[in-house]
Amino acid sequence: MKAANIILIIILLTSCTQKMQEATRFSSEDPLMKRAHEIAQKYIITDGHVDLPYRLKTMNFRLQKELIGIPIESEKGDFDWKRAKAGGLDAPFMSIYIPASYQVDGGAKEFADSLINMVNGIIEAHPDKFAAGLNTSQVDANFTKGLISLPMGMENGAPVEDDLKNVEYFYNRGIRYITLTHSKVNQICDSSYDQERKWNGLSPFGREVVQEMNRVGIMVDISHVSDSTFYQVMDLSRAPVIASHSSCRKFTPDFERNMSDDMIRLLGKKGGVIQINFGSTFLDSEVAKVNNANREKIMAIFEERDITFGSKESDKVIEEFKKDNPSIYADVETVANHIDHVVSLAGIDHVGIGSDYDGVGDSLPTGLKDVSAYPNLIYVLLKRGYSEDDITKICFKNVWRVWSQVELIAGR
Repeated sequence: MKAANIILIIILLTSCTQKMQEATRFSSEDPLMKRAHEIAQKYIITDGHVDLPYRLKTMNFRLQKELIGIPIESEKGDFDWKRAKAGGLDAPFMSIYIPASYQVDGGAKEFADSLINMVNGIIEAHPDKFAAGLNTSQVDANFTKGLISLPMGMENGAPVEDDLKNVEYFYNRGIRYITLTHSKVNQICDSSYDQERKWNGLSPFGREVVQEMNRVGIMVDISHVSDSTFYQVMDLSRAPVIASHSSCRKFTPDFERNMSDDMIRLLGKKGGVIQINFGSTFLDSEVAKVNNANREKIMAIFEERDITFGSKESDKVIEEFKKDNPSIYADVETVANHIDHVVSLAGIDHVGIGSDYDGVGDSLPTGLKDVSAYPNLIYVLLKRGYSEDDITKICFKNVWRVWSQVELIAGR
């Protein structure tokens, strides 16, 4: 049996109870909650990382009449137009995610192009709802028209392949940031998830890629990279950089994928922004411990009783198991804790939102289960004393500053 599937079943069985709790907790009758909704609609909200394209790709998405409505309203996934409008989301960066397998099997560039074509196809199919987001001015103009912009960031630099010209190729295709690598070392740099440290940071070619990204006007994204890669990028890049969907290592000490205090300070000193990831395992190390403990407990029960996972009997066991075991989610306050921590280290100008919606499965925190929930985070920030100006910086102004600076340095 798959341990991950067992945990997934437990999560699904607890979701209804949690939704009822959220409805009570974030009451629309609370004056501060009303203000949070007003702020969400009044100002732009950008999210550094939404994995809609890859999710639709795995669903064999096609721009046929019967499937065109998928991004508009759907019970599946974390993102659609209806929920985004409800939550005030105006500029979700569509992740052009390239699995590491394409580095081995080939076809990374072609796969990236297929996802870019999908995003453009959604815009073309629904021009009354979506629009391209190639720069901050365009997104600002779309916002005044009530359109949701779909800027694009490429997660994994594998599609650059070994040709520096592909950096500008992808800029011309609409890519506005590149996450240098993903789960494995690639031709550009080492990954935080990979024990192999082939380059001890950036490869010689990777150094050229960073410089070329500065030249053409693509933001450098240091999410997923190894620590040594991060420090080398900070020394090399002429433009400020982003962490499009990372959180603070202070709360997850053994998770290199997140950023250390020293890294956050340096990112801020260099003018960059860390956009906080909403995945529970990014937010609280205790979540991983509970996951592991629950997995071991339930597997032991199945083995002891000779129960087959997926059977009616296993469903009953899981139903009983969940009653006596705590939630395995972080919550919206935990996300606010990460924002607080970045502000304490680097200042209010260096933090943003990078949810990883549609990319972290069912590990999203209580209170932030999909793109309709940004007002819940704004509500918590208001309760903690953040001003409206502070919140607009977190929602979009900090990222706009970096994006604009990158374009200025490139001469775009």
